[in-house]
Amino acid sequence: MSSVEQGQAVQSAPAYHTNDRHPAPERISGEAPRMQTDNLTVRYGVSTFGIRDVSMPVFDRRITALIGPSGCGKSTFLRALNRMHDLGADIEVSGAAYLDGENIYQPGVDPVVVRRRVGMVFQKPTPFPTKSIYENVCTGLRLAGIRRKSVLDEAVQKALSDAVLWDEVKDRLKSPGGSLSGGQQQRLCIARALAVEPEVLLMDEPTSSLDPNATMRIEQLIQQLKQQVTIVIVTHNMQQAKRVSDYTAFFYVGEMVELAPTPEIFSSPKQPRTAEYLHGTFS
Repeated sequence: MSSVEQGQAVQSAPAYHTNDRHPAPERISGEAPRMQTDNLTVRYGVSTFGIRDVSMPVFDRRITALIGPSGCGKSTFLRALNRMHDLGADIEVSGAAYLDGENIYQPGVDPVVVRRRVGMVFQKPTPFPTKSIYENVCTGLRLAGIRRKSVLDEAVQKALSDAVLWDEVKDRLKSPGGSLSGGQQQRLCIARALAVEPEVLLMDEPTSSLDPNATMRIEQLIQQLKQQVTIVIVTHNMQQAKRVSDYTAFFYVGEMVELAPTPEIFSSPKQPRTAEYLHGTFS
């Protein structure tokens, strides 16, 4: 079970580090962050660190891409933003992650509530294959205690419309979610996450298992969704990061090396290690 080291959980978000590696939000953007982390660390077992001392903002209704070589800590960081590590064994989380100024690792914070506010879409489509399309979208709502059919009907239509799937499935809502194509299944998973109206949506390589056409539709959808939700996306595809994101953070060996507006980090990275990665010196 994830835990926060004694004495590290605090009530309000601290000021950001102002050194070159962790610049204050106002030096990156005039916008206030929806989420921010302060020295966030995830340790597996006694001495293996997934991420170490990551401090960075996630700006409201913007898309932040996380890039870096395999095993650099991108997905570990992403999962720490909605306490998914609580579900693993022998994992310890220290530092803090703030959502609207409140530390989600503060004692007494319900991780189920956190995950409702900070949704997750995984690398491969994960619909409940035998549940109907309708029931797939309803899952989180039913867990939240919503039972009235009129409310569920309205929420299902809105979520599927937001995921640009309604017109394709409205006449077969009782069909199994597993009967859809791969791209449709991923959009169904996005609809399922959107149904509970999260404030932040985490996406862990959401197009890596999709064909180019399905990938394009998901990218277009992501761009539309930032009008209503803050998005953090892990991607190994640097061209995708350039296409869809407003900000990009480069991770390496468990550390966040650099965060900047996407055009800036790709055209003139400040850190040598970032430049080496972007120029293909290592991958």
